[in-house]
Amino acid sequence: MIERYTRPEMGALWDIKNEWQQILNVELAALEAMEELGEIPAGVAADVRAKAKFDVKRINEIEAVTNHDIIAFLTNIAENVGENSKYVHKGLTSSDVKDTAICMMMRDSATIILKDLEELLEVLRRRAKEFKHTVCIGRTHGIHAEPMTFGLKLLLWSAEIERDIERVKRAKEIVSVGKLSGAVGTYSNIDPKIEEIVCKKLGLTPVKLATQVIQRDRHAEYMTTLAIVASTFEKIATEIRNHQRTDIREAEEYFSPGQKGSSAMPHKRNPITCERISGMARLVRGNAIAAMEDITLWHERDISHSSVERVILPDSTINVDYCCKKLTNIIDKLLVYPDAMLENLNKTGGLIYSQRIMLAIVGKGVLREEAYKYVQRNAMKRWMEKADFKKSIEEDEDIKKYLSKDEIENCFKYDWFLRNVDTIFERFGV
Repeated sequence: MIERYTRPEMGALWDIKNEWQQILNVELAALEAMEELGEIPAGVAADVRAKAKFDVKRINEIEAVTNHDIIAFLTNIAENVGENSKYVHKGLTSSDVKDTAICMMMRDSATIILKDLEELLEVLRRRAKEFKHTVCIGRTHGIHAEPMTFGLKLLLWSAEIERDIERVKRAKEIVSVGKLSGAVGTYSNIDPKIEEIVCKKLGLTPVKLATQVIQRDRHAEYMTTLAIVASTFEKIATEIRNHQRTDIREAEEYFSPGQKGSSAMPHKRNPITCERISGMARLVRGNAIAAMEDITLWHERDISHSSVERVILPDSTINVDYCCKKLTNIIDKLLVYPDAMLENLNKTGGLIYSQRIMLAIVGKGVLREEAYKYVQRNAMKRWMEKADFKKSIEEDEDIKKYLSKDEIENCFKYDWFLRNVDTIFERFGV
């Protein structure tokens, strides 16, 4: 059974207590680096690590006076560490520790999302194989086009999730960076070697150059990647919603025993989870716009980005994590109705074979424009007059010159359209 709800660790990752812990981890790594380079006495790092406790409530109390969160944090640490606290934050600025910690949290959230996407990919591939040869009608502009299979639709979604996985890997790489270079990025009061050592300890890559902050194009790429992923989810959810429409009803969300669809209409079976995913994707896309606005800061740094990121980073990663788990559950339990697919495929009375007929005529040496005209006039009679399309084709004097009744009959079979399905699946190893 696929886990229904989001992993709790994503929410815990963005909890304020964990954020302070990550900032402390940066501070402790900096102390260890300074000790390695002989800049502070031996034993300081171990002493601080043993005593460096913090209390979120106490930090908030101090911040109410200082109106500066990092100073409040350092003050609380100093209260617990004592004499050696004078070495904590030596040569650093707030953004050195804050930005590096945030990058670790974005990296770790990407790791969770990658696991989610891999699970979704597995379920999509499994169900694509299940419906590999389940014929259904393909639609363009919402209108019946030509036969395909429902398995191809699922396989197509899996291909996009595969690309999303690569996008998230790239985004994870772009934010897995750290910076400890001081007030305007010149290493004025800190040795560049400290940054190198700290980043290695924390599993990060030092940025080649920063101002007071790591540049926000990285965060924007991360956020726009999440927006693309969320949009993929919405694309899939919207297609399922369309398939669940009463007049189509080829597939639908699982409807559990005891579930209710409407407070007024007992008959309703609504695609509520897919609708939720569609709505939540809008939030992530909106947050991506805010992330792109954050790229522009005054000179070497302002804090207009900070308040934005406190909202969009946890909200978007939790959103994507949640929606991915929900969508995985939807696909896993999706109710599929092959009989309805076949019924809908035949609804137009064979109009979906129009191209096959046209090409058969062209194969006899007729100009394509002429062949198109022959088939279209009979198709329009079906649309507008409910005429029997196949019979009209058989009785058309121009068409009869080139196609026998058996040749026409052969055009009205959907097998022809599906002859390369196995070839397509082989590309994915399915």
